[in-house]
Amino acid sequence: MEKVIDESVQGSTLTLESNQGNTRKLYIESYGCQMNFSDSEIVASILSKQGFDTTNVLEDADLVLVNTCSIREKAETTVRKRLEKFNAVKKTKPHMKVGVLGCMAERLKDKLLEEEKIVDMVVGPDAYKDLPNLIQEIDEGRNAVNVILSKDETYGDVAPVRLNSNGVTAFVSITRGCDNMCTFCVVPFTRGRERSRDPLSIVAEVNDLWKKGFKEVTLLGQNVDSYLWYGGGLKKEFEKASEIQKATAVNFAGLLEMVALAQPKMRIRFSTSNPQDMTLDVIETMAKYNNICNYIHLPVQSGSNRILKAMNRLHTREEYFELIANIRRILPDCAISQDMIAGFPTETEEDHRDTLSLMEYVKYDFGFMFAYSERPGTLAARKLKDDIPSETKKRRLREIIDLQQKHGLYRTQQHLGKIEEILIEGSSKKSEAHWMGRNSQNTVVVFPKENFRVGDFVNVRINDCTSATLLGEAIGYTANN
Repeated sequence: MEKVIDESVQGSTLTLESNQGNTRKLYIESYGCQMNFSDSEIVASILSKQGFDTTNVLEDADLVLVNTCSIREKAETTVRKRLEKFNAVKKTKPHMKVGVLGCMAERLKDKLLEEEKIVDMVVGPDAYKDLPNLIQEIDEGRNAVNVILSKDETYGDVAPVRLNSNGVTAFVSITRGCDNMCTFCVVPFTRGRERSRDPLSIVAEVNDLWKKGFKEVTLLGQNVDSYLWYGGGLKKEFEKASEIQKATAVNFAGLLEMVALAQPKMRIRFSTSNPQDMTLDVIETMAKYNNICNYIHLPVQSGSNRILKAMNRLHTREEYFELIANIRRILPDCAISQDMIAGFPTETEEDHRDTLSLMEYVKYDFGFMFAYSERPGTLAARKLKDDIPSETKKRRLREIIDLQQKHGLYRTQQHLGKIEEILIEGSSKKSEAHWMGRNSQNTVVVFPKENFRVGDFVNVRINDCTSATLLGEAIGYTANN
């Protein structure tokens, strides 16, 4: 639940320019969070060197891959339906091979490969470098599987291709795995323990993106604030590091500063933060550099201390309030968004009211809200009965969403009359005559096109708003162009 899932891109087919000499076709669909879409870029980069060009026509493919998510039941159901479709096509193209990548592969490896026999290949999120060997296995008529979770794989040495990119914004993975054993979450079991990428490889990737014309990067991880590089290895083994390793270690605030200094005109964002790990030095670094955006995605999941404890969230309601107060003090115009779960096992009406009162205190700019769904393999599934009736979950979720929409409008109204720097990402979904971009706070801004172009930084006067979108008019370029 920590990860943001953009429903508008689920199942996207990724394509890039053909490479001369490549003779095979790869069709790859992605589901889930930004980490999965970033991983698909790594997979395409590896396979392009193995003779595969991408295609968005399923029937043309020699190899079909689906990069999967296990975080919500809906995602797994969707993927299963897609696998049925792939196998129907495969009956008319016997040489076509089908593989499952990512979190679902890690969790359902035996079921998919041996019991149901619906795929040829199962590859976990730490095994993508083994794809050339696995493809050779399936080419020779054998099923192939590698779901071993690594202690050190970060793909820091793989330059990902940018698939279906707008050429303006890009994601850069900085960590893999997670050590926070939230009882509702499958991530530690599907992506393994937490490890961080070499900061120099991250800065090199950011510099390369700048040279290619990108104007904004989002540093990506399950929990970016716990980033810690001390020469490699698991974060939980840091205490065994040498004194010189500890003295020269780079934490997330240090990495943020390195990236901000490397490209002063490039916008820097990050996601996702965990309240228990976000420290004052991160907030102070954000305030120090203008190119670090004033936006923090800070999932809380519940406003009730009793439920937070049941979720194994290692922060209390009061500690969360203190963190919010520090953000407001150091970064007064910082936008904050949330993840919230309605109907976690044993949740009472009082617990639900605690969630609503926490939302009233913070007044989030936007949020990602879900009714609890039990995920097999999690501690909650093993230890807690899913005892909240579906109708109760739906009603509580509706109340959370309604309150968030009220707060969203309150926050967007605070931008009215201001002149804000917007990075143009593309045409508005609703009108070809308007551009769409985002301000520092990650709010979507729409304004008439005039003579500007994608990738321009433009000053826009905000004249109107909805609960999620700002409407304005451009008044000229900013100094960042």
